[in-house]
Amino acid sequence: MNNILLPLTINNVEMEIKINHVYCIGYAGRNTEKTMEHIIELEKIGVRRPKEIPALYPVRRNSLNQTGEIEVLGSQSSGEAEIVLIFGDNDDEVYITVGSDHTDRSLETIDINQSKQICDKPIAKKAWKLNEVVNHWDDLLLTSQILVNGEWQDYQRAKINEIIPLNEIKNFLTKKDVPMKNSVVFSGTVPLLDGFKYGSGFKMVFVDKVREDKIEAVYTITRIDREE
Repeated sequence: MNNILLPLTINNVEMEIKINHVYCIGYAGRNTEKTMEHIIELEKIGVRRPKEIPALYPVRRNSLNQTGEIEVLGSQSSGEAEIVLIFGDNDDEVYITVGSDHTDRSLETIDINQSKQICDKPIAKKAWKLNEVVNHWDDLLLTSQILVNGEWQDYQRAKINEIIPLNEIKNFLTKKDVPMKNSVVFSGTVPLLDGFKYGSGFKMVFVDKVREDKIEAVYTITRIDREE
């Protein structure tokens, strides 16, 4: 398998990380009751309950997108801001950033994994070293906004203590025999503020108030099945 190179800026240094595998972890809420609320939220739009919680979904390596635009089919696709773990060549090369598990919600009612394959996965160009944030992990904040009719609307806002802890993420990946070396793992999202919405743009921000730093990424959502 030929690897791909993911360009990242880490501590103002531009790097390229070899990537062989990309995965998404679904239903990774730390609070079981809230996770079930999310599952019920999905059931309302026709998505079947997962066979296990959390759930693991492999996705295309070439779905990683840093261009600031994704192309989609139909009107029912949406993003979700996620913590993204990036594993390099060795244990010292582990990074964290923000990405969007952009998903086709109409296809999700038929097959969850197919719905994740059809959409690109936007990911920020900047990352932090994991060891720089691990001691205040639960204080890191994820936010997102969606562009609807030309106006940005708040979509998500919560600390990542809403997501299963880092050690549980790693234990889950080990249990599922995920080869973490040279892998990107979308490792969970925080709840939506007011249910699913669809728009023409998505903005996500990962905030570290302790270190007074943030990572942000914005992308436009372009439909290719209609003429503008």
